[in-house]
Amino acid sequence: MQEADGRIVSVNVGHVREFDYYGQRATSAIWKSPVDGRVQARGTSLGDDEQADRVSHGGVDKAIYAYAIEDTRWWDRGFGRGTFGENLTTEGIDLTQVLLGERWAVGTTVLEVSEPRIPCWKLDVAVEDEAFLRAFTVAQRCGTYLRIIEEGELGAGDGIRVIERPQHDVTVRDVFRIYTKDRDEAERLLAVPGLSDAWRGWAEDTLARRRAR
Repeated sequence: MQEADGRIVSVNVGHVREFDYYGQRATSAIWKSPVDGRVQARGTSLGDDEQADRVSHGGVDKAIYAYAIEDTRWWDRGFGRGTFGENLTTEGIDLTQVLLGERWAVGTTVLEVSEPRIPCWKLDVAVEDEAFLRAFTVAQRCGTYLRIIEEGELGAGDGIRVIERPQHDVTVRDVFRIYTKDRDEAERLLAVPGLSDAWRGWAEDTLARRRAR
């Protein structure tokens, strides 16, 4: 069997909760906590994990969110595991350099790298720092969403084996960078097989607007 490229440090799930946001009622499930044992990865979710906004955070292309413990340590802010809202805390794989469409074998599942996490204001709430969203964007340590290609189960301690890499060079970090500051490179995304409909639509719209100037 192929040697593992990384491992799962923890599997984290959360449930929708209400909170006050400047006097307004808001909901989120960004707060995730580690769970013990094996967790089912099926359809568009991991175990009983929830998302308050399934348009922005759920669906086939955003079934599971992974964030590297190396990136959490890089921040050196003392955040608890799962604070970034990740379902999988990973170790050993540089998640900024994974390729769109790259596939991993984890436990009895096969997962596919789909797109970066584009943060919203709820990240500031989770880490209790109103300036953090901007810092997160500048750092480009965005983590990655994963599709569930083969359903199964996984758990903390499982190895991550990269079993397939596509024949292109577009990384998760490239997509994040292009979206946040280098939109003149949007055309690069259209050549990526398996690019989600949402990102393909964004790239096409961005190019159309630039050409119309």
